[in-house]
Amino acid sequence: MMYTPIEILALILIIISGIKIITILINPSIWLNKVVKKVYVGKKTTFIFLVLALIILYFLLQELTIVQILSVMLFTAFIFGIGFSIHSKELIKLADQIFKNKNIVKSNWVPIIIWIILLLWGLKELFF
Repeated sequence: MMYTPIEILALILIIISGIKIITILINPSIWLNKVVKKVYVGKKTTFIFLVLALIILYFLLQELTIVQILSVMLFTAFIFGIGFSIHSKELIKLADQIFKNKNIVKSNWVPIIIWIILLLWGLKELFF
């Protein structure tokens, strides 16, 4: 059976998420120590995630519009919000620490630029 790029991306998400959930159900510290602490360390991670995001966006745009993608992002944000709300006290403490940094915009310029581009692109598609 031949899969479309969108189906392949969905399968990748299903496999990785399934492995994550099973691992966390069996032993959460394995996920933390073997994956999270290794993947999310260093400036290379930001670059790798940026490249992967651009590749995935390219494939998504073969079948979807930016407006559809942004709509899915809104749905995903609410799913993440459910998970984050369970740990809101700890996350608010972390956010307080992060926002004490006077250079928060300077240290987060890459995601800020990406969001601005996506939002302007979405507005262009909706209104122009």
